[in-house]
Amino acid sequence: MQNLWECIKYIFGGNLKFKTVISQAAAISYDSLPISLVISFISAAVIAIQVSKEFLMTGAESYIGGSIAVVMIREIAPGFVALAIGARAGTAISAEIANMQVTSQVDAIKTLKVNPIGYYFAPRILASAITVPMVVLIAEFVGILSGMFVSMGTINLHPARYMASAWAWIATKDIYISLLKACIFGALIALVCATKGYETKGGAKEVGYSTTQAAILSTIYMLVADFLINLLFYIA
Repeated sequence: MQNLWECIKYIFGGNLKFKTVISQAAAISYDSLPISLVISFISAAVIAIQVSKEFLMTGAESYIGGSIAVVMIREIAPGFVALAIGARAGTAISAEIANMQVTSQVDAIKTLKVNPIGYYFAPRILASAITVPMVVLIAEFVGILSGMFVSMGTINLHPARYMASAWAWIATKDIYISLLKACIFGALIALVCATKGYETKGGAKEVGYSTTQAAILSTIYMLVADFLINLLFYIA
């Protein structure tokens, strides 16, 4: 929390450069877009394969589109995209900052009277919090289309019936919550991974250890946050 507070003060202190945020946004989300969309496409396709024939046997094939859309928007897209970005970009953040720490680049920044936490953390956290929801939104669209194509190919479900069901089941609340999840997940991944990198002491071996710990901790924190958000908005 202390690091997050330092970043907030750094951002509102007018020290953050827009160019740096754009650069980090490209490295974190844009470069992770292909793998995120592939995961979303395959996940929706697998779900469609699992449920299509079962729904057809019970005469509930008109519910396939809605079921896949709700699952993708509420859980699969934000969760899987965050995991993909954490595995690809989060570990890169940790390794980069850890390498700066062990090669004394962080100490050099301190001698220039620059807050290293704000300088290194703030652009990454802000870029991740803003752009991960964009990736999630695209992943949701791709996942719903994937389910449509698979349903059409497996049980010959007409796309119009699929999309009508999807539109009927999708609620504005679900989209807002999925974007909120993505924003929180993105900020958590950047914060946790940057913190683990910043705390690294030693040499190359410790850089690898910090990167591994960053991947593990960011996944755990993300899952805990996912549970709490679902508890807050769907149970409470």
